[in-house]
Amino acid sequence: MLDPVPFLDTCLTFLDSSIGSFLFVPFYAIWVTCLLPGLWATMLAGALYGLWQGSLLVFLGAFLGAEISFLLGRTYLRGWVEELLSKNSKLQAIEQSVSREGLKLILLTRLSPAFPFSLLNFAYGLSQVTFRDYTIGLIGILPGTIIFCGLGVVAGDLAKFGEVLALNKENHFSWISFVGLISTLCVAWLIIKASRKALDQFNS
Repeated sequence: MLDPVPFLDTCLTFLDSSIGSFLFVPFYAIWVTCLLPGLWATMLAGALYGLWQGSLLVFLGAFLGAEISFLLGRTYLRGWVEELLSKNSKLQAIEQSVSREGLKLILLTRLSPAFPFSLLNFAYGLSQVTFRDYTIGLIGILPGTIIFCGLGVVAGDLAKFGEVLALNKENHFSWISFVGLISTLCVAWLIIKASRKALDQFNS
């Protein structure tokens, strides 16, 4: 029987290589297209590649997966998506509202983590929204991407956290990086919080 620990270590080592980082984009695209939760894959990217490279790779993968899912939902998988949405009144309401509101509502739902990214991609395929507005609306996933990649960075660097707190002269750059990371996460969180407020006003 295959021991999962060495296998997992091998996979992580491969993903941490130059080829692995390149293949992470199609891997993430397939991941979200298969309706798998992107949270852990996003945090993994942060732990492996750092905040900015990880966020870029996740965004590219999510962008590719979202475009594929949207087109599948609008064409070959339309019947399956309609059946899926019939069991989810919340997504049905979003799909109908997006047909009326277009880009504005897409951006708001993308900014809010309360809405499942993978399912929304298929649901938007049933709406009357244009492919152009749908594509532009994907910009809204950036704050959430940065936050979860940042959490991955923190989780992957916990072993060094004690050194950062030690305030040694040689690790002052670690402090700068740490403060910059926290500041970035706070800004992204404020953007998401503002989107939730706007979405609540829209629904009221």
